[in-house]
Amino acid sequence: MPSTHLLTAIIHQLQQLLSTLTNQQYQERIPVLSNATIGQHTRHIIEFFIELNRGYESGRVNYDARKRDPEIETNTGCALRKLQIIKEGLNKKNKPLFLDCDFGQEDVLLHTIPTSLERELVYNLEHTIHHMAIIRIGVSAISTILLPDYFGVATATLKFRKTSSLHPAQA
Repeated sequence: MPSTHLLTAIIHQLQQLLSTLTNQQYQERIPVLSNATIGQHTRHIIEFFIELNRGYESGRVNYDARKRDPEIETNTGCALRKLQIIKEGLNKKNKPLFLDCDFGQEDVLLHTIPTSLERELVYNLEHTIHHMAIIRIGVSAISTILLPDYFGVATATLKFRKTSSLHPAQA
């Protein structure tokens, strides 16, 4: 699958960052992130992959019903282990899946959409990059860690920046 190589690289970037953060920094409430933490955003990323893996086995993915694990958001070691397991499990055979999602505010309004492992990996890739962009803001608010220019930036944006005379923030 074309997305697994890129996903592996993106997850590796997140692992590199987490290995430089203290648990205190990882758990610090950051006002510019509405008092969320880097750990909470990381947990969110990880749990989507865990749910996709669970859904791969059952044939049904439901990100809304994922289990939340507070240890992932408070312990960088735990998050790093989970990310490694995710990386090692990316090379599964593509297969059809169903995505269950709740778009309503009523008690039960579940929609089921046909999808596939490959499509959900692409979704998780974009979802991860999006949260890494938020994490980047948090890192700059609480530390002096300098992240690479490509951290939390979509591949299409990186390609556009190479061919454009626009300032990177305009891409």
